[in-house]
Amino acid sequence: MVKRFDILLKIFFSVYLCIMSYYLYTHQYYNVDMEAYMGLLYKTEYPDMKIEDNHQKVFTELNEKRPGMFESDLSHEETAKGENTYYKTISENPKIFEEELQLFSVKPFYNFTNLLFFKAGFEASTSTFLISILSYVLILGFIFLFLSKILKNHSLAIFLTFLFSIFKPLLESARHASPDTLSCLLLLVSFYFFLVKRSFFVATFFAMLCILTRPEYFIFYSFLYALIFIKRKKFNVKNFELTFSFLYLFLSFGLVQYFNQISWSVLFMNQFTKVQLYPISNPDHFNFQEYLGYIKSKLLFEFNSSYFLLLLIFVVIIVYHQFPQIKKNRIPYLFFGVIYLSVFIRFLVFPTLVNRMMIGFYLLIILGLIYIQSSKEDLFKKLS
Repeated sequence: MVKRFDILLKIFFSVYLCIMSYYLYTHQYYNVDMEAYMGLLYKTEYPDMKIEDNHQKVFTELNEKRPGMFESDLSHEETAKGENTYYKTISENPKIFEEELQLFSVKPFYNFTNLLFFKAGFEASTSTFLISILSYVLILGFIFLFLSKILKNHSLAIFLTFLFSIFKPLLESARHASPDTLSCLLLLVSFYFFLVKRSFFVATFFAMLCILTRPEYFIFYSFLYALIFIKRKKFNVKNFELTFSFLYLFLSFGLVQYFNQISWSVLFMNQFTKVQLYPISNPDHFNFQEYLGYIKSKLLFEFNSSYFLLLLIFVVIIVYHQFPQIKKNRIPYLFFGVIYLSVFIRFLVFPTLVNRMMIGFYLLIILGLIYIQSSKEDLFKKLS
């Protein structure tokens, strides 16, 4: 009787995922970054296409899908000078559009996946957001597998996975054409293969893809590998495995930086101080005082607008309750410390904590807390 009920629940949840996928497909935001990913797609597929033709093709398609998408937005105060008219300017100027594409070329695996969908016959705009929808479904699939292993209760695992499916940051990321959902999926898969399958090689492969999708995850993996190195005997990881694994991650990050034509300082200014219309040919000079001023003005606001402070309350309560003596088991403290340290350093590099960009960290914290509360075991201990 119980098995039959579990089967019915799984069927119901599969139908629910199909309905959610259709909803996401028909309720996309068509965010403004989509035009850059489409431009890179056409540039890769048709290398001989002139930038003027690429520009016209992209904006003709998007204007048909969402008319008025690139009109000037004067309804809110500008964060970076010129941002309210930036996309209207891009829609009218192929040269500015061409240079803007370089800002988005630093996510090669996302762009490669985009190309695969395009070659499968989808329109360029559709290809970009199908990645987010498919990643959303697969994330929920991996969450279910992980919870089933921990809780040993399929019904409860399905119920919790349903709650994850309507978690606002995850749902919002699935409605954006961006690498956020795909990078989150790759992050979770790399952890799944390390924790559950105990395949360090496969976990490294997916960690590389995660960095090639969002390079800033290299910050997190660097601290995580430092933790694994300190506790390598406990994790049963050999020195040469750890060394070569980290080398592959470093090479993935280095590969992105090698082909990146735009420095971090220009990227920072473009997002937070003054929009760079020509970030390659004529960038403005970086102002360190403006950088410090922006960091100071946004630090408390960004963290208070995120879920990190709320989750920190549960981290402190649950971890201290399960492991009251730090000397006996430091790993849970170090693991969550690595997450928060990585988020803080990432903020110093790119001072915004938009929730859809943080879903990978959010899910690691929440799933880690569920694991500790349910199993009362070390994080990273092999799951049977």
